[in-house]
Amino acid sequence: MEILNSFLFGVYPYIALSVLALGSILRFDREQYTWRSGSSQLLRRKQLVLGSVLFHLGVLVIFVGHLVGLLTPIVVFDYLGVPHGAKQFLAIVAGGIAGVFGLAGALILLHRRLFDARIRKTSSFADIAILALLTLQLCLGLATIPLSAQHLDGSEMIKFMTWAQGIFTFKAGVASHVADVNLIFKAHLVLGLTILLVFPFTRLVHMLSAPIWYLNRRGWQLVRTRRDISDIRRK
Repeated sequence: MEILNSFLFGVYPYIALSVLALGSILRFDREQYTWRSGSSQLLRRKQLVLGSVLFHLGVLVIFVGHLVGLLTPIVVFDYLGVPHGAKQFLAIVAGGIAGVFGLAGALILLHRRLFDARIRKTSSFADIAILALLTLQLCLGLATIPLSAQHLDGSEMIKFMTWAQGIFTFKAGVASHVADVNLIFKAHLVLGLTILLVFPFTRLVHMLSAPIWYLNRRGWQLVRTRRDISDIRRK
């Protein structure tokens, strides 16, 4: 178990981050026309708007919260006079609300992908798989809330902050900081790293793009009506 813990939280993060960086660069360089969200709005708009708004709102809040919460040096919070317990409570409340929003949106989008025949036919395995992984990750994140509520002094959060910052500063033995945390926390971390690992091979890459990139993107998106397609087939 010690060897597995060392690999999952001491080695695997570097594998995931390396693939994330190199894979994204190579895809953008070689396959720019696949660098898109692949919207299916034209096929069915009804569920998309609600599901997409809930999902993106929830996920963006969670992403920023994790980024700031985990990677901001502990001394900064101490300097600002923010108690660890207050930070933990804020993470539970804000993360819980955002998690519910994100999960509701993810379930709507997943249902749409799986049970609308036209959308499923135009969806790749990666489209459905990444959405399923994100849905599972949101479930795991919400499942950590009752566990976090048992440590309102912020002690568990300090472990994750020390681990995450140790990864980015290349400190040895960082896996030991999360060795004794609950299994649900570990599953949440491993799945999060796995999502980073597969990120460059999915539609999630559009998160890295600003709209300005598309101003110089040459090419047209051709949209035909059913009548146009029928006329072409008859010809």
